Amino acid sequence: MRNSIRNFSIIAHIDHGKSTFADRILEITHAVEKRKMHPQFLDRMDIERERGITIRSQPVKLNYRAKDGKAYELNLIDTPGHVDFTYEVSRSLKACEGAILLVDASQGVEAQTVSNVYLAMDNDLEIIPVINKIDLSNADIDATLKEIENLLGFVKDEIYLVSAKTGEGVEDVLEAVIDRLPPPSGNTDAPLKALVFGAEYDEYRGIIVHIRCFDGRITAGMSIKFMATEETHKVEEVGIFAPDLSPTDVIEAGEVGYVIANIKSIRIVRIGDTITSEKNPCSAPLPGYREVKPMVFCGMYPVDTVDYEALRYALEKVKLNDASIIFEENNSPALGFGFRVGFLGLLHMDVIRERLEKEYSLNIIMTIPNVPYKIELINSRMRVISNPADFPPMNEVKSIREPYALLSIITPQQYMSGVIDLVKAKRGEFKSMNYITPFRVLVEFEMPYQEMIFGFFDKLKAVSHGYASLDYQIEDYRTSELVRVDILVNKERVDAMSMIIHKDKASTVAREVLKKLRELIPRHLFKIPLQAVVGEHIIARETIKELRKDVLAKCYGGDVTRKKKLLEKQKRGKKRMMEVGKVNIPQSAFLALLKIENK
Repeated sequence: MRNSIRNFSIIAHIDHGKSTFADRILEITHAVEKRKMHPQFLDRMDIERERGITIRSQPVKLNYRAKDGKAYELNLIDTPGHVDFTYEVSRSLKACEGAILLVDASQGVEAQTVSNVYLAMDNDLEIIPVINKIDLSNADIDATLKEIENLLGFVKDEIYLVSAKTGEGVEDVLEAVIDRLPPPSGNTDAPLKALVFGAEYDEYRGIIVHIRCFDGRITAGMSIKFMATEETHKVEEVGIFAPDLSPTDVIEAGEVGYVIANIKSIRIVRIGDTITSEKNPCSAPLPGYREVKPMVFCGMYPVDTVDYEALRYALEKVKLNDASIIFEENNSPALGFGFRVGFLGLLHMDVIRERLEKEYSLNIIMTIPNVPYKIELINSRMRVISNPADFPPMNEVKSIREPYALLSIITPQQYMSGVIDLVKAKRGEFKSMNYITPFRVLVEFEMPYQEMIFGFFDKLKAVSHGYASLDYQIEDYRTSELVRVDILVNKERVDAMSMIIHKDKASTVAREVLKKLRELIPRHLFKIPLQAVVGEHIIARETIKELRKDVLAKCYGGDVTRKKKLLEKQKRGKKRMMEVGKVNIPQSAFLALLKIENK
């Protein structure tokens, strides 16, 4: 039975045609009726189709009769394509024996292509390299072949040429899956050992757990244990993805399927965890599990304070399908009640924001994103903070460490100097360089992760005219000279605008922030001072001029002392207003700060 099974994944850089390629496989294997078929079929979320990216892995079982006349069971596990979801990709690959590597003939090997290949190699997968979009007029097949040979080490004869749009060559790749990928191993008589590589929430049935069974078997009625959380549950249903949920009697070693066990909280189900039998557990879990930790944090507040409970409800609903986000209550004097939310990365943050706005009709304000910092106090205690408001006074701080990322950038050779200058301006350090072809270069840098979330991606596309591609991974924490910059509006600190910045850039960024605020905060009847401070030191200042009433308009005659008296009275009134008046900061001011670049 297992000899006829092939478990594989499709890995590719964003926009290299992975979802379209999966569509052609579904059509060839007749997995979906023609009347139900639509583009990007495995991308179930509206936001995935709109953006053309895969956010959540989606498995499907395919029945395929090969050219040798034998029937095979193909389990395709579609994976996310963005670096924010690298861990989920690695767990999906762990559930497979092989992978199809898709490369765009018009764009060549991209940075994330290389990263995905290394992920597949780390999991000892057999890789089938495929060049897609050969039907495009600007496809450079020969150059792409050379890049795959030089950078990834494959030979020309084992690389397939396809057009996912027209279907040309796709069936040959399926035949290669049969011939080149090994069948799954495993012992059905051994204790149950199954990998959790995905999960989704159903309002009526609870958490649907996506599993790959390595040893043993799992059936309805048995009691299972999640080894990371040590939670036990009774299985209500097992089944396969065909591509919709289809119940079966059993899932055995080598097979892919789902488990429903009346689990109401996704906190219990962790990606990469191992499921075993409660009565006859396996000796050790599958290797590679780690708890995913958010690396980007920001404040999230409703525009209208009456939507606070609606925002809480929406975040709880989103978390049911995405356990990687975390949130806690937060109160800002400027923005009112809201939440401090953690995300895997910038794309993940943007996706969650868009889901909240579209699926739950919420208008929200998001503050400046930050990364987690490790702070050693003078009493040798360690603190991890992600909110500038929690930053301790500098006289209590011994050292501050921030996360560093290893960047891999592939760019045409003529733009390399611009890329290097950009990374250096972002406190990056050159590490290595490798020519893929005489015209394209793979350059590696080390750079503070905080610098990446202030306009780096847009600037990289600008200096490379859109040709550079980027991949990164968090390496470690390193000591840096960081300070907290507070923004004072009319001498009151606006905590939602506080930032943690490198000491050398604090005054430059502060001046830019204050200039933007001066333009966006409307003028009041009194003068509004805008100040940026580090500790007790003012490092930048701007002033919003007051609106003035012409109190001298009625003085058509008389002595000059009368005019002076009226002006002095107005001056005293404005001074009092400045002391007790409240400054209204519009939503546009907070949104504009997200676009200010950390130069």
